[in-house]
Amino acid sequence: MTGSNVKRAIGLMSGTSMDGIDVALLETDGERALVHGPSLGIAYDDAFRTRLASAMETAKSIGSRAERPGDLAALEAEITDRHAEAIRAFLSRFSIGKNSIDLVGFHGQTVLHRPERGLTVQLGDGKRLADALGVPVVHDMRAADMAAGGEGAPLAPAYHVALAANLKEELAASGPVVFVNIGGISNVTYVGAGDPIACDTGPGNNLLDQWVLRETGRSFDDGGRIAASGKIIDGLAKSYLASPFISRPAPKSLDRADFQPPAAGSGTTADVARTLCSVTARSILMARSLFPEEPKLWVICGGGRHHPLIMADLTEGAAVFGARVVPAEASGLSGDAIEAEAWAYLAVRSARGLPLTWPTTTGCRAPTSGGVLNRP
Repeated sequence: MTGSNVKRAIGLMSGTSMDGIDVALLETDGERALVHGPSLGIAYDDAFRTRLASAMETAKSIGSRAERPGDLAALEAEITDRHAEAIRAFLSRFSIGKNSIDLVGFHGQTVLHRPERGLTVQLGDGKRLADALGVPVVHDMRAADMAAGGEGAPLAPAYHVALAANLKEELAASGPVVFVNIGGISNVTYVGAGDPIACDTGPGNNLLDQWVLRETGRSFDDGGRIAASGKIIDGLAKSYLASPFISRPAPKSLDRADFQPPAAGSGTTADVARTLCSVTARSILMARSLFPEEPKLWVICGGGRHHPLIMADLTEGAAVFGARVVPAEASGLSGDAIEAEAWAYLAVRSARGLPLTWPTTTGCRAPTSGGVLNRP
């Protein structure tokens, strides 16, 4: 791909599921031009995931974005260094020369997201990463949106618009498309006529992972084996779906702690797991009410698409209103890489001063760019 605005960018994502770092390469102009490169997932060890979970508790005391109470400053440095190592491993794995990379988009690890207070905190030092790599790094892409009155999330919709423009013809012909990311939290992007419409919808894998870890000691429901033997507990499902957040108009976004796992004794391990799968799927599909036209295609990205019960519930629920549900791979994409690719894409947009968010995606007052460019 050629053109003065085309950059070879690496995106880094460590999401609300706190399972590790996703790295992806993307060649793009930050608009419609996309060439997908390789991607790599690097898992966090259990001890580090425990430290991150503890950091979420410590972060609750933060009153301004620069505060780093307790061990958060040391953790931020370690998170940054782990991302540097992740890029080195990625470059080595795919024999990519560092000098061929124009830009890195660095998300960092969200430890606090309180849009009602205009406060969002991602641990990650962009200058430290740029110096370690010798490559320009764009980070802190949420703050400008919040300063413009937005929720600061979700940010991937800009990339989803580009993906929709590049969908396979047989999929694109079906009309408006919804991209769904199921990470720790779920979010949707509606791409039709006009600006994209987006919001967080509710729990993704977060509640299920926490429940399974507490009940079994396993970090997640591998292959859906636990939920597969369970039955939906109607009362428990309704209690989650009755949350004011679920029915709140968009734009809206969540902190990882806004939904808590069920109390011990809420049901058998399998029944509660099955119920939480249903809650994830149903809260996603309830976002239909926010869209101006009925979408006919839902493209599922993120770790949640690997859970067969979540996918089955989404497929069955969407069929009721005549829509198809497909994993990202059916549209020629890598569902595990899209979030990291989005951060590469956003870094290029940021460097060009293009909008990262719109009033219809975050509630900002006007289309807003953002991000901080750190040169080594």
